[in-house]
Amino acid sequence: MASVRDDEPVAAMLIRPMHEFDVPVVIAIEREGYQFPWSEGIFRDCLRVGYVCRIVDVGSRMAGYGIMSFGAGEAHILNICVRGEFRRLGIARGLMTHLLSRARAAGMREAYLEVRPSNTIAAHLYATLGFEKVGMRRGYYQAVGGREDAAVLRLNLDSNAR
Repeated sequence: MASVRDDEPVAAMLIRPMHEFDVPVVIAIEREGYQFPWSEGIFRDCLRVGYVCRIVDVGSRMAGYGIMSFGAGEAHILNICVRGEFRRLGIARGLMTHLLSRARAAGMREAYLEVRPSNTIAAHLYATLGFEKVGMRRGYYQAVGGREDAAVLRLNLDSNAR
């Protein structure tokens, strides 16, 4: 698998809306990134109902994506994934910052997400963005040999709280 070239800095990343034609590549990234991936239908439904669906391009390659919903003054980060060779370059942080900015601009007061406690890299990223653990969802994630809990994280989006 090719990796990002030294002359292709993360500063060159472009965050853009996801389109139907992006779904096959999104599914490939999802399958690479997760043992229990979302289906094509879920991604298409997210687009159909108008969720905030974003793609991160680095150069001519899709590096990752994020999906967020809004409701009752809350944003919910539903899925974020970065292609393996683009990880640890600040892409997930840039995408999260973009999504949270969109949520603030839409008047959302709080943002929520779930994370596997075993996903320590993601949990650390979310903590550095200001997310705090507010609960657990027992058996939320499918896992090898059963189910895994999810930590529920919340971020106050009120500009005075930051």
